[in-house]
Amino acid sequence: MEKTSAITSTEKNRTLPSSGLMLAWCLAAAAFLLQMLTNGGYGYFRDELYYIALSNHLAAGYVDLAPLAAWVLRLSRLVFGNSLHAIRFLPALANGAEVLFTGLITRELGGRRFAIFLACLSVLVAPVVLVNGNRFSMNAFEPLFWMGCVYFVLRAINENEPGHLVWCGVLLGFGLENKHSTVFFLVSLTVGMLISSQRKWFGSKWFWICAGIALLISLPNLIWQYQHHFPTLEDLENVRRTHKNVELPPLPFLGQQIMMLSPVSVLVWTPGVAYLLFHRQGKRYRWLGATFIVFFLVMMELHAKDYYLAPIYPLVFAAGGAFWEGIGQGCKVRRWLEVGLAALVFAGGALAAPMVVPILPVEKVPQYMESLGVKTPRTEVHHSGLLPQHFGDEFGWPEMVQAVAGVYNAMPAPVREKTAILAGNYGEAGAIDFFGGKYGLPKAISAHQNYYYWGPRNYTGESLILLQWDIDDAKDWCWSVDKGPRLDPPYAMDEERYTVLICHGFRKPLAELWPRLKHWN
Repeated sequence: MEKTSAITSTEKNRTLPSSGLMLAWCLAAAAFLLQMLTNGGYGYFRDELYYIALSNHLAAGYVDLAPLAAWVLRLSRLVFGNSLHAIRFLPALANGAEVLFTGLITRELGGRRFAIFLACLSVLVAPVVLVNGNRFSMNAFEPLFWMGCVYFVLRAINENEPGHLVWCGVLLGFGLENKHSTVFFLVSLTVGMLISSQRKWFGSKWFWICAGIALLISLPNLIWQYQHHFPTLEDLENVRRTHKNVELPPLPFLGQQIMMLSPVSVLVWTPGVAYLLFHRQGKRYRWLGATFIVFFLVMMELHAKDYYLAPIYPLVFAAGGAFWEGIGQGCKVRRWLEVGLAALVFAGGALAAPMVVPILPVEKVPQYMESLGVKTPRTEVHHSGLLPQHFGDEFGWPEMVQAVAGVYNAMPAPVREKTAILAGNYGEAGAIDFFGGKYGLPKAISAHQNYYYWGPRNYTGESLILLQWDIDDAKDWCWSVDKGPRLDPPYAMDEERYTVLICHGFRKPLAELWPRLKHWN
């Protein structure tokens, strides 16, 4: 098959790294440096404490997430340690790699220096990308698997080398092991290619090799899910049934997307979508535009949290860069256009940065948001607080553990030996497990998420310290209840303001009651 002039142009771009990719490398390094300079500003995030607990219980699957992140964190902790900067080193590195992949994709779309710079800058300063790179979670790594796959499919098409699809299979396989939402990306990608001229690749043996590799890599988690009766589906159904997440109609949903990417950046990614779908120079890549639209519509229909869409945006930022570069080439004020657009994108990101990364003293964050007229965003119905959740969930954990230690260590030794700390959610349980060692606390028990599978251990329920329990509920479950200290951390989420309770004997053995305590959401 002869290569078109567009392909020749792309190949030419690949031979000139100094004209674009060096900028991508520099911006990737800037992204990494920004994260490392700021990611120790506040405290451990709720989910990080849970991930640490999971990394101490390695398995092929978990109730509410795929297993890769726990395994990666276990390795990270062995190599780098447990400090905030240590466990957030790999997410910072992944943030830089996401920026670099954006540059690579832009180049494959035919973009040169300005296109690569604009696309990479847009990703670097996007608030949702800054948030995801600032703490450990599977969200930090998800864009690498998705955009890595897009990059190798583009190379397979541009070079007419189907062997590149092997790498796509590897990335999709690990992507599925990282986060189950990769299924939706995979379906969208498949639909996008099927309805375009690229459907021809489905007849290639390399496509099926790619599919086989992805299936093989993700098989351990599939087996685990089957053996445990698909707990993740049960968990997701509970979320849907209880309307846990904020559910938005289409226009507010779109508005939420615009805000999480920085309102100014809409000047880049929306033209990028149009470029892929309608522009003559983007004709070869219609499948990418279709992939984005299908994924966007599916997430909107499912009332997904806003950040679930974050991993797919680098591809439309890349297309947006190519679009504006093409516009600028026929414009007399090209240089002013490029400088002005890049400055606007940077300024929008700079304004948003203190709201998503810990740059300011925490007490200044609400004032800063108020000065910009920004309300505290919410993705879950019952999560509220003075700060946005991505900040609020970093506060209150050491103080909570210290208060629990005061209750526990005040007990007579014979009572302490049989006293369990029963946490209401995985954040509290993870905090007890992580911070409690220096106070002599035992590992927590909880029926929330994967802690449920770890069970009540050898505790009978004779004596329990209850975290985040309502006093009336505790009286129904316990023979008698005493009140402990009141927790009221000023910057934590509202749900972490409660009174510690001491339960003197469950009315039935804890092991017998354990299934009734099960809480998956």
